[in-house]
Formats: sequence, structure tokens, C-alpha cells
Amino acid sequence: MEKPAKKTEIPLPVSGHGTELIDTHCHLDMSAYAADFEAVLARASAAGVSRIISVGIDLASSRRAIGLAEQHAGIYATVGVHPHNVAELGAGDYAELRGLCAHPKVVAYGEIGLDYVKNYAPVALQKEHFIRQVALAKELQLPLVVHDREAHEDIMEILEGAGPFPAGGVMHCFSGDGVFARRVLALGFHISIPGVVTFAKAEMLQEAVREIPLASLILETDGPFLAPVPYRGKRNEPRLLLFTAQKVAELKGISLEEVARQTTINAGQLFALEGW
Repeated sequence: MEKPAKKTEIPLPVSGHGTELIDTHCHLDMSAYAADFEAVLARASAAGVSRIISVGIDLASSRRAIGLAEQHAGIYATVGVHPHNVAELGAGDYAELRGLCAHPKVVAYGEIGLDYVKNYAPVALQKEHFIRQVALAKELQLPLVVHDREAHEDIMEILEGAGPFPAGGVMHCFSGDGVFARRVLALGFHISIPGVVTFAKAEMLQEAVREIPLASLILETDGPFLAPVPYRGKRNEPRLLLFTAQKVAELKGISLEEVARQTTINAGQLFALEGW
């Protein structure tokens, strides 16, 4: 199990006073945060991570994400069923998904998509439910949060066939190259950069970040997973988003403050958060 990062181990990158960041993808409802949940939120706030989107991966986690959003002003929720979990969907579950999406703090539909690494569900079933959930998100006029692991071509075939997407969307935890990024951007989607960008061997992702316009980027932790260097292998949490922002700034040759400012605007507009 990933170990919680200790607050005093390594200092966070220094950012300007008042710099705000939005963690657009974190699984705050997971048990990894149960022991110190309020401390996790306090550390995030102290680091300037003022808003966090807690992402649903099945019905139960979607309900929990909404519950957290109801309790905390700076937390928002998404609703959806991850490709790992689509085999669990029953006949009446889409009605409940639709109902959950009516909550005022639900800002997107997802995490949905295709995963050809784990194959917890048959590919045909993954595709069936991805197509169905894309259609539901479009009907409800919610942005999509798309999961793509080793499934680039099938993901794009489905999305390109289902477009346009007036509410937009995001390719979560982006893992493609610049060519794939351009196809994603052509859909009107944003691209979300995880802590993986700080890994030494993530050269393809780093090059893609150099190419993708800053106006199309948002940032995520995908906590509790994928903690950035220098916390790689430990539990990820929203405050560590600063390391990802710092790496993006380095790759683009701009300041951390500029990355924080623009990605916050991007996320605020995409998810229609208060103030945008």
C-alpha cells in the first residue's frame, strides 16, 4: 500500500502569494485518505490547491464523491463507471447514474473509457458501456472525463464518431504523443497532465507537454495514485500537484505562476466552477 507523504520530507516548490491550483482528478473517497482526510484537505489549501474534483469510478464512489462535495465547498464531484467496473452495471443502474448527475455539484461525467492493460472487463463490454455513457453525458450536457490505457485508436474512433461535444471533455492522465494530442484537441477536449510527467523516463509525455498549448492543459494528481517525483511510490495527494505544475513550467520555459494561473482558468471554465 502506498504510504502517506510526510509533510516535512521535501519542501514544495515555491509559488507566488495567492497562486491558485485546481486538482481536476482525485479519488478523495478512497480508503487511502480515511485516516487523515481533513489533514489532506488542510495541506492542499496551504499549498494553494483551492479546489479538488473527486472522481467517481462506479455508482458507490460516485455517491461518495457527491457526499464529500456536499460537505466541503472546495470539492466537486463527477459521476461515471470506470472500464474496470462496467461488468457490475445492472439494468437499472443507468437511471441512477442519470439521477446522480442532477446534483448541483456534479461538474462532469466520468471516469469512463477503455483500459486494455488490466482487462477487468471484456473489451466488447467496455466499448458498449463507453459508448452508452458518452451518449448520456452528451444528453446531460456534461463534460467527459475519459480514461485511456493502451486504447488510443479505439477511444478516438468512438469519440470522433460521437462528436461534437459542446460541453467539452478531458483526456485524463494523458499518455500519448504530440500527434495523439492534436487529435484530442480537435475534439475540443482539454488534456490533463498527471505526476507521471515528472518521471525521468516519461520523455514522450514531456515532449507532448512542450507542444500542447497551455490554454488546453489542466492538471491532476489522480491521487492516491501516481505521486510525482520526489514522492514517487508514496501516496499522492492534492498538495503534491505543485510538483506537476513546476515540471510543466520547466518544460514550457515559463513560470510556475503562469502555469497555475492558466490551468486554473482552463479548469474553471471547462467544469463551469463558481466564478467562471
